[in-house]
Parts: sequence; structure tokens; C-alpha cells
Amino acid sequence: MSSALILIDLMPRIVALPLAPYSGDEVLARSRELADAFRARELPVVTVRVERPDVDVQPPGSGFADGLVADGDLVVVKRSIGAFYGTGLDERLRALGVDTLVIAGLVTTMGVESTARAASDHGYQVEFVADAMSGLAADEHDFAVDRIFPRFGEVRKTADYR
Repeated sequence: MSSALILIDLMPRIVALPLAPYSGDEVLARSRELADAFRARELPVVTVRVERPDVDVQPPGSGFADGLVADGDLVVVKRSIGAFYGTGLDERLRALGVDTLVIAGLVTTMGVESTARAASDHGYQVEFVADAMSGLAADEHDFAVDRIFPRFGEVRKTADYR
């Protein structure tokens, strides 16, 4: 079994949103911790960001958060909610022998959930790092973590990956 960490939409303009139950800065700090743990084990780290389609110039803050991406990471630019559609992510992960995806990032009920559902459809085992993601509202995040995500995989905490 080989795992990869998928970090969704950790971009300054999304990290800065009013998020709950965790702030964007808390999610970013935990995601960096996860990335360091995966890199230390020589496991793939996939950083994903979104670009608005049919726009000549992306809004300010559309790049990755400072210090998030390291040499050797897989970088994915998506133009939809999830990280799989039209990005070649599945092929890149298969080439690395990955069968388990550990997912964190923003926003819980948008990019995170969409990517997780597609991952499940592609046959990956899925793990959710509940304290390394956050939603636009705490009740949305909590519902997804407590009721939806356990149907797709394991729900864990950042400390489980140290």
C-alpha cells in the first residue's frame, strides 16, 4: 500500500476566507505539518490549486500559500471543483503506485469533498484529515466529517500522521 497526501486549494485568497471550525491559517499550518511528515517518509505530496476558467488574469492570491510547495511535489491546477477532472491526476498517481489518498485543505464541502468522491470512484482508499480542513460554516464541515466522510473512508487527525 502506498499513500499520497493531497492538499486542496491552499491559496492565499481561500485561506483568508472566514472559515470554521478552523481558520485558514490553522488548516495551512496543519497541512504543512502533514506535508513535512509525508516528505520525510518519501511519500508523494500533491498540491492542488484552482484557476477560474475563461479568465485572462486570475484574482490576487490565486497562487499557492508561501512555502507550501516543495521540490518533487506533484502540482495540479484544476479548473473545476475537484482535483481529478481534466488534470491527469489519476494517471500521475497510478504511475507512482499510489492506492491510498490522504486528503486535507479547503473547503471541506467543496474541493475536499469533490476530490474525495472522485478518488473513491477511481478506486482509491481515502483518508480525511478532519483538523486539516475547514468549511465556510462549522455545521457544514461537521456534517461532512461526521456523516458523509465515514462512508467514503477513514476520518483521522493530523497527529495520526506524525
